Amino acid sequence: MRKRSPPHTQWLVRVPETPLGAINLFFTIRGLAALYFIGETPDLILAENPPPASLTPVITATQKELAHYFSGTRTDFSSLILNLEHATPFRLRVWQELRKITWGTTISYKELASRVGKPKGFRAVGQANGANPIPIIIPCHRVIAADGSLGGYSSGLDRKRWLLEHEGAKYFEGRPGG
Repeated sequence: MRKRSPPHTQWLVRVPETPLGAINLFFTIRGLAALYFIGETPDLILAENPPPASLTPVITATQKELAHYFSGTRTDFSSLILNLEHATPFRLRVWQELRKITWGTTISYKELASRVGKPKGFRAVGQANGANPIPIIIPCHRVIAADGSLGGYSSGLDRKRWLLEHEGAKYFEGRPGG
């Protein structure tokens, strides 16, 4: 699964019950830095002390938005404070564009590449998707292959399938014409 190593100390907050199992949220003093599903192995430096009081509103807002999402309430997570300061400019552009894909909508990797100004860069946007540190909130699951099939997902195709079905998004299961 995914491995990331942001250099800042991080505080772990677990969301114990979601339809996809428990989720670990990692916060830095600057906001939400990572989201891992249980079973994924993070390579992060964790603080031994509790998060500072200044993070409480950020943590609470993140938990609330995720609860809304999983209950079926449309949310775009736009009010959350994210810490993406260690991303490359290209990845930031891709992730910003991902946040514009609305609930229940999918686009292809090719379309995403065009939207970020790299029409032939669909592999590069696929790699940026795979490096997304905050899945669901940065909705990389909404990007599918040009033929309508799922493509890939760093947290597993079963999770991608569930997320798309939860949102009512259309995708093609299997091979075209098969």
